[in-house]
Amino acid sequence: MIKICLLFFCRRMRAILLASSFILAMPPVVAQAADLADTVDKVKASIVAIGTVQPARRPAAKFQATGFVVAQGRHIITNAHALPDFLDTQNKETLAVFIGQGKKVESRLATKVATDPSHDLAVLEIEGAPLPPLRLGESQSLREGQSIAFTGFPIGVVLGLFPVTHTGIISAISPVAIPVPAAGQLDAITLKRLKGEPFEVLQLDATAYPGNSGSPLYEPHTGQVIGVINKVFVQESKETLLERPSGITYAIPIRYAQALLKQVKGLAQ
Repeated sequence: MIKICLLFFCRRMRAILLASSFILAMPPVVAQAADLADTVDKVKASIVAIGTVQPARRPAAKFQATGFVVAQGRHIITNAHALPDFLDTQNKETLAVFIGQGKKVESRLATKVATDPSHDLAVLEIEGAPLPPLRLGESQSLREGQSIAFTGFPIGVVLGLFPVTHTGIISAISPVAIPVPAAGQLDAITLKRLKGEPFEVLQLDATAYPGNSGSPLYEPHTGQVIGVINKVFVQESKETLLERPSGITYAIPIRYAQALLKQVKGLAQ
């Protein structure tokens, strides 16, 4: 009788231990999902669309890229290539930042205050009340394989002014331009970047679209920005020999945006 009780007790304890180990194994996965959901909720308030407004144009608003709020809430980081080369000031065209969601969209007059053509970055200053800024993280210690997320407006506003989030990993950290076997295969853009100050870019396994240019690349669990999504600038250098676009997504490490912010009235994070 004692042996039967001991056997029953052992089996019972084993079942409890197995169940406990299963329960203990679940929270990290659930926590990670909860962390990302909480992070996205906070990040979305800092995501803006970049474009122009011209009252006589139909539609009056033209969207070109994504940007995100930094510093004290009145400065925006985006890609330099996404900004218009000139504005039709005679017809009152102005650079603008769009905030809100769906049909509740507000435009803010924006001014370009700094650019870094070498890293395809720009800083805008907006009018009106400050917006919630994102925290800029550290890009020196990034590792291949670590999880990332980015939020922006893929394909502009074709899908509506609704921030869209993509997730993935850093699949490689590689040079912005790749040397080729023969000098004759180099185009002017690649040659210029190979001669200039070389720097590394982040290659991602998540797909970005043209409207995502300027989106913040951030850590899913903290929301700290570690890079700026770039769809065009880097591909011009790295993929010149490809007959068709690869669809690979790249990001500029955030340290270059931090350096640019220091040039704007002492702004730094």
